[in-house]
Amino acid sequence: MKKVFFMTAGILLALVFTACYEPSPLYGTWADNNGSKLSFMSDGTFSATVENSEGDEVDYEGSYTVVDNVLVFKYSVDSKSYSMNSEWDIRGAMLYLDWITDDTTKHLTLYHTSK
Repeated sequence: MKKVFFMTAGILLALVFTACYEPSPLYGTWADNNGSKLSFMSDGTFSATVENSEGDEVDYEGSYTVVDNVLVFKYSVDSKSYSMNSEWDIRGAMLYLDWITDDTTKHLTLYHTSK
């Protein structure tokens, strides 16, 4: 009888933990008509293409974490590590965030794409 109880309790506990999983609304690719593009993967990595102040497209990749409504990006450029915090908001299929680097601040409005 104890064995059946513990097996049932284990199954119920596993169901509770798997039922609570909620995927992030950020997963996938976001882009705009100006060439900016941001892709969020479920393993906590990202890739991005954003124009700098001279109008050149710069590629970024690294990791991200979500803390409430703040995205924390960690990436490297030319063997130098950077960290950037940006507030984010999703309204419908649009992602709003500021991309802030040493040489530029971009107010991005990105649309969720299928790729």
